[in-house]
Amino acid sequence: MNPTDVSPAILTTPSHELLANVKQITTGVLASAAYQIDHEGFYPTDILRALGQAGAFGAHLDRNGQKTGLAIDAMREIARNCGSTGFLAWCHDVCGLYLEQSGNPALTGATLDAHACANTLGGTALSNPMKTFAGIEKMLLRAKRVQGGYRVSGALPWVSHIGRGQYCGAIAGVYLDDGSTSHEIMFLLRCTDDVVLRPCPEFSGMEGTSTWGLRLDDYFVGEDALIADPAKPFITRVRAAFILLQTGWALGVTQGSIESMLEVEPLLGHVNKFLNDRPDDMQAELDDLSQRIQTLALTPFDGSTDYVLSVLDARAQSAELSLRASQSALLHQGARGYMMNTAPQRRIREAHFVAIVTPAIKHLRWEMARLSKQVLPA
Repeated sequence: MNPTDVSPAILTTPSHELLANVKQITTGVLASAAYQIDHEGFYPTDILRALGQAGAFGAHLDRNGQKTGLAIDAMREIARNCGSTGFLAWCHDVCGLYLEQSGNPALTGATLDAHACANTLGGTALSNPMKTFAGIEKMLLRAKRVQGGYRVSGALPWVSHIGRGQYCGAIAGVYLDDGSTSHEIMFLLRCTDDVVLRPCPEFSGMEGTSTWGLRLDDYFVGEDALIADPAKPFITRVRAAFILLQTGWALGVTQGSIESMLEVEPLLGHVNKFLNDRPDDMQAELDDLSQRIQTLALTPFDGSTDYVLSVLDARAQSAELSLRASQSALLHQGARGYMMNTAPQRRIREAHFVAIVTPAIKHLRWEMARLSKQVLPA
């Protein structure tokens, strides 16, 4: 398919129909592939493309009425069946966010069209920059101004949802001749042959997310690849949406865990009733949190401190709830859930990644503490 061949019907599908189409894919081919994705590191590109054609990756875009809540629901449905693919959905969604919000005609036309329906695939390399802006790390990519753009060098230890011929949003600090930093740029990093991709060490989970270390040596960034120059105002504007979208992934892992509890209720309910975090209680917590998130999703670009604090809190709570739910699912299922090929065992590892991926729970609490000092009375 030509990257510019985007069916308008994909972008105008009613919400209920879009979610029904996504569910058909996730409960069918995705659920069947979850073991292969988790244990064999299978990168489900064909499934992602099918989800893109179903409209899963375009609802949050302004061009489609900015239905961030719908995008979160679609991601939740994906993650309910496979947390790794739910994470890939988030990576893809935020890359689309970068492209559209860039305002760069070279990125908002055919490039965004192809991305929104997953004819092309790309993720995000903002783990290091987000921690840098929070004062946790130092910026790992360095840029120098040259005629027609910038030259960027440096290495990132792990970037997900990339591969040869794919792309991601990245940020580099711009250095002057005296060694000082003037500002940062954000750009679309295309994984061409001059980008070195190296395999990462094997993780305990999420191996099907096509995560690579990458190195750049005088990689040229032209004006047509710039997402933001300077980058900080752009990140300030999209940060809440970036974080809020992650909750769809966390909610899905939690929902899948609750379903694993209910699966054994007819057989083990008489003894499982003595466990904490029972499925009905967890479902009520999840429903309450989901409603809060849907309310926040109505205004994803609200930059007020109170709003950002609410988003950070919702993201932290979604991670904590996924940890509790995945552990409870394993306890409810007992030995059958501890077998390597079971969904509860997989979700334990998926929930751990929900909790440590940028922004990790500790990063979220760091940010909440910092922002709270701005709003609390002295």
